[in-house]
Amino acid sequence: MYFLATCLSKVAIRERKDENILKRKLRVNIMSNGEIVLQETFNPTFLFTWKGIRREDEAKYHKHEHLEFCYVMSGRGRHRIADQLYEIGEGDLILINAGDYHQALTGESGGPAVEFYVGLTDIQMEGLEKNHLPMSETGPVLHTSGELKMKLSRLCIYMEAEKEMGRLGRHFMMKAYAMQMLVLYLREQEQPQKERPMRQCSFESVNRKYMVEKIVDYFEENYAQKISLDQIAGNMYLSPFYISKIFKAETGETPIHWLIEIRMEKAKALLLEEPSLSIQEVSARVGYEDAYHFSKLFKKKFGVAPSGMRRSEG
Repeated sequence: MYFLATCLSKVAIRERKDENILKRKLRVNIMSNGEIVLQETFNPTFLFTWKGIRREDEAKYHKHEHLEFCYVMSGRGRHRIADQLYEIGEGDLILINAGDYHQALTGESGGPAVEFYVGLTDIQMEGLEKNHLPMSETGPVLHTSGELKMKLSRLCIYMEAEKEMGRLGRHFMMKAYAMQMLVLYLREQEQPQKERPMRQCSFESVNRKYMVEKIVDYFEENYAQKISLDQIAGNMYLSPFYISKIFKAETGETPIHWLIEIRMEKAKALLLEEPSLSIQEVSARVGYEDAYHFSKLFKKKFGVAPSGMRRSEG
């Protein structure tokens, strides 16, 4: 009975939430001159992100009630949308409106596509069905380059980083980035990219700094776990060599050396603040199963063994 009551309560809460969401729908007007106007109630519901490498065809030709963007971060592939087959490549932003049958397929040449999906709902434009956006001249596939491509790539990296780190408020941060992607798409419909002059952009340096910041944050939060450069590189879909090169260029240190520094400082604090812990326990708490290896690294850092640190401070 309690289970049933709890379920009904959750349904009621969800219904009230859905009602409130409907009251806050995205309102978009298209003026007679083609200008797209976003009203103050611009507030779609952010659903999800998903990133993956397209190594095989999607199992089903399917549709759904929400809207999706698919951004191709690298590689090549194909998308079947509304019975049309589209070749896709790096920098393409694919719009999948609600109700459109679609299927992601592998490419016939080039490396597999790295695809980044963003799901949104509660979008309403005048003259269009719910969760529909106007399509570009090239149909559902918007080919991007230059500054727009850089901005979209950066937004995908930011959303994936928020998702992986799992920090406070990540849903709101991811929604903010997803909204930027939506607005950038709408701006392209209002004024095609080819009509705008290109400006120089410092995306590369900003992107590098952000990547390094996220790696450092990951170290700070997960130093007690097993961490490898291959693991970090795999999560970012980059090579270990590239990760190490960029990290050292920005910090002057390799990622592994930076991690060791964090672990040694954490170990020092544990040794001094929790004298009841054995050296083996301290070693395990900062990510080392081998206490002997830990002691060697500690002595190299501070010039004294872990046990000696306690005596010297005592």
